[in-house]
Amino acid sequence: MPADEQKSNAIGIHLDALLERREMTMTVLADRVGLTLANVSILKTGKARAIRFSTLAAICRELDCQPGDLLSYKTEGAWKATTKLAAARLSPACAWPRAGSVATFGGAGT
Repeated sequence: MPADEQKSNAIGIHLDALLERREMTMTVLADRVGLTLANVSILKTGKARAIRFSTLAAICRELDCQPGDLLSYKTEGAWKATTKLAAARLSPACAWPRAGSVATFGGAGT
């Protein structure tokens, strides 16, 4: 993978998992957030090069999540692991674990 592409793909977007968990369609999210369906699709597929903080805040408001639930930083070897983790997450209040930390899901203290 070229260095430019690797850098731009270092941020993972988990919009599909959040939409599925909320039983919300891309069309409904687009309407509520004020984006075109095409732009929501670009975000969902991970092809977006940037996102405005106001758009990120609106998406988090509508999906009742934190930015860390929607975005994650991934190293080259972590792509498959974080995709599986995103699908298995149990609580929207869970934050992505930092490198070297232990992930906890649900329960007291999370």
